Amino acid sequence: MSRRPVAAWIARLSAIASIVLCGLVPLPADGAVAGAAPGAAPTAAPAWSIQAIRYATVPRFPLEGLMMGAPKDEVIDIAMVVWLVRGGGHAVLFDTGFHRDKWLKEFTITDYLRPDEAVAQAGVKADEITDVVISHAHWDHMGGVDLFPKAQVWIQKQEYAYYTGDAWQPGGQHGGIDPEDVAVLVRLNTEGRLHLVDGDDVEILPGIRAYTGARHTFASQYLRVDGAKPVVLASDNCYLDRNLAEHVASATFSDGDRAANLKAQARMIALAGSAERVIPGHDPRQFVRFPTEGRVARIR
Repeated sequence: MSRRPVAAWIARLSAIASIVLCGLVPLPADGAVAGAAPGAAPTAAPAWSIQAIRYATVPRFPLEGLMMGAPKDEVIDIAMVVWLVRGGGHAVLFDTGFHRDKWLKEFTITDYLRPDEAVAQAGVKADEITDVVISHAHWDHMGGVDLFPKAQVWIQKQEYAYYTGDAWQPGGQHGGIDPEDVAVLVRLNTEGRLHLVDGDDVEILPGIRAYTGARHTFASQYLRVDGAKPVVLASDNCYLDRNLAEHVASATFSDGDRAANLKAQARMIALAGSAERVIPGHDPRQFVRFPTEGRVARIR
């Protein structure tokens, strides 16, 4: 497949970015444990390990599609990544990649390995994944959710409500959302495998908390994984290390939301205790910064 012109890439990103304009509602910040009974005793957090797993690459992507004000002639090979978090008998996958052929035709993608097969290279079979946390509903993050047949699946309540409802009504915004993925999400709900995370600063499992406010989609979320040195997994709520280092908003955010994106980035650094422990969603540097074997980088 030939590389698309920069203008076509940016137009595509702009369509996806329009999601942030659809009237987001405030989310509660009550700190409740998702699904826990009121007054339940806290459970000690396990020593979570964290691995980044690259399942594909988007070569020579225009940097201006990731960072506001980037040089127009600069490009980057985007890493397509999922993250495996293990401990306490759980194998948690943060995001799932994609596997539908339509996206391989729509985008120039190289070195593709189906996400369940990529995760197997970290020593975990698809049916051994106990939990899947979806950062947001875009095709390259939610499109592999049906590859993990025994996982409990976690997504923001408002994200689920919007993309299974109003997004498809007149005036709705669903750029970057695959209807087939939405159908899978609804089926998971009817099967009792879907958990709706209700807002900001919510514990999903002991030592793994979900946060909102970056607004990459209607109600995208990112994770903090506790430990002696906590780690924040940003997914698309922050694309690159350079966004953090240069204090630059992600390019897919609207003019009105750039301040919120920068505020979210600052919060990620505070939650992690260091910018070095914030892992952006598509930065290939995570496979340079951390010990890497093949497609798998050990973050902790």
